[in-house]
Amino acid sequence: MHDPPALVGTTSQRGHAGPAEAMPAATPPPGARTPLGVLRTVFGYERFRGEQEAIIDAVVRGEDALVLMPTGGGKSLCFQIPALLRPGAGVVVSPLIALMQDQVGQLQQLGVRAAFINSSLDSRDAWLAERDLEAGRLDLVYVAPERLFTERFQALLRRTRLALFAIDEAHCVSQWGHDFRPEYLQLEQLARDFPDVPRIALTATADGPTRAEIVERLGLGRARQFVSSFDRPNIRYAVAHDGGHTPLLDFVRREHAGDAGIVYCLSRKKVERMAEWLVRHGIPALPYHAGMDARARRDNQEAFIHGEGKVVVATIAFGMGIDKPNVRFVAHLDLPKSLEHYYQETGRAGRDGLPASAWMSYGLASVIGLRELMSRSEADERHKRIERHKLDAMLGYCESTECRRVVMLRYFGETYAGPCGNCDTCLAPVASWDGGEAAQKALSCVYRTGQRYGVVHLVDVLTGKATERVRAARHDRLPIFGKGADLDVAAWRSVYRQLVAAGTIGVDVEGYGGLYLTEASGPVLRGELRPRLRRDPAPTPKQARKTARAEKSAAAAAIRPRPDQRIFEALRQHRLELARAQGIPPYLVFNDNTLHELATKKPATLEAMRAISGIGEHKLKRYGASFLAALDRALLDHGVSSR
Repeated sequence: MHDPPALVGTTSQRGHAGPAEAMPAATPPPGARTPLGVLRTVFGYERFRGEQEAIIDAVVRGEDALVLMPTGGGKSLCFQIPALLRPGAGVVVSPLIALMQDQVGQLQQLGVRAAFINSSLDSRDAWLAERDLEAGRLDLVYVAPERLFTERFQALLRRTRLALFAIDEAHCVSQWGHDFRPEYLQLEQLARDFPDVPRIALTATADGPTRAEIVERLGLGRARQFVSSFDRPNIRYAVAHDGGHTPLLDFVRREHAGDAGIVYCLSRKKVERMAEWLVRHGIPALPYHAGMDARARRDNQEAFIHGEGKVVVATIAFGMGIDKPNVRFVAHLDLPKSLEHYYQETGRAGRDGLPASAWMSYGLASVIGLRELMSRSEADERHKRIERHKLDAMLGYCESTECRRVVMLRYFGETYAGPCGNCDTCLAPVASWDGGEAAQKALSCVYRTGQRYGVVHLVDVLTGKATERVRAARHDRLPIFGKGADLDVAAWRSVYRQLVAAGTIGVDVEGYGGLYLTEASGPVLRGELRPRLRRDPAPTPKQARKTARAEKSAAAAAIRPRPDQRIFEALRQHRLELARAQGIPPYLVFNDNTLHELATKKPATLEAMRAISGIGEHKLKRYGASFLAALDRALLDHGVSSR
């Protein structure tokens, strides 16, 4: 390939070196005129994964394709390689400016002639990029759907030789998906206006109904469908019931000290409070939410992307355009709306394939908060019913005693043999107990107190705690008062949480979170159904340390041998210096996987570096000698002589 243009027109720190009019036509380098040749010489990988090769072959032949592949599974290669092999330029429809900038930056580091055209460009830079596209000086161009269907851009496309259309984040076309964007509905027009240009639609998250809607709305009835496993084996899933600030801090300090991570909260106020609290406890945390000043929000995002070891505390406004591969954990302090949301958000961890964690704190307050949001929704009844179904599936995941992967993948229509050995229920199996009698007491208390009180009051009544409020309501005189003294407060909160999750008890979101009986409570009260409840673990410090060791061992078991950490850190520092000099995120130089392999294999020559994953010909020429020298210095500094 040829030296790429600068990231045209961006206002980020990447800079701008002018137009790309001097570049020659798009042609893969000699020896790279096959998919495997491009994979090796441009991207630096030895072999394809999963169905990548079959997808690429189909698109190169001019076929349409629908691709469902997990985040980090290599979706982008499925359209980037065909765009380099087919005549013309590949047009990538992408929903977010940050995502476009990141992917274009990565491609340019590989020597691929790529650009984006969006609202971040001034009119001159947009014109220069359009001129390069029409003249055949670009291999790939990224655009938002709003710009794609302007008269000016449609006229430009009709004058340009096109290799393909790639529709990234295709779930955005579904009204029942987790990120619906009305502008995506226009994309069906591409099939009519450019019938000879292949289209490839890609997404990481789509259940059966969402997948069917993608096919219908994009006119992909004849497209080949490639559905990869949704499993992300490098991610360890865990749910902390009724956790909070302190369990999160313990989790970060114990397992991810110095790592980059994302903490999701439901409200803006909680984001601000949590970020401040983490900073006070020594964690370099930054807030991010839509209510912040735009510049402050952008600065925090840039600090996260360009830095090492930063933690962002955010609402779900953060993340869709983030392609940072070395996010080591994603934590949720509130319940996501659905398993699609949860899968998408946790998929931002471990994109590089190295061990990562998805940790969630879940309690009854999360359920009440989400149901309150749903009740205020202006959506029609069908949409609300679908939302309730998705929330029920999310609650089932949280309360399950099964392997987390089995439950999650079952939701996406995939059978997983399990157990995975890399989730909390596998590493520390959860006991269940016959909750028939406890459930009857809990339901009776709801009924006898008038079906309008929250959990705190109900537990006080059951455990015989005569608070001022209990006495004022004369509930200390009820037959149920004190009848639950055999269980402690935490156990009763767990019982109520699980009964709400199962739909046996409802939450009156209009009545300040009061609980009421549903139709499903009848069989339980009559003794016809005896629910089995999970026994929430309350580990001692010693048990917690034992579990943490087991979790780390399980996560590392499927990963390559760990390098000398001192060598890895030296290479990481060298990468950071190179990145800062160019004004780009460090992972655009090399990702952590490549650094781990360099630190483990310790290549002594440029030829030996060719065998390192992620080092293609362009990066070898650009960075090879520099990293060999950095490796020599690190080995000398730490007294390591073997290579």
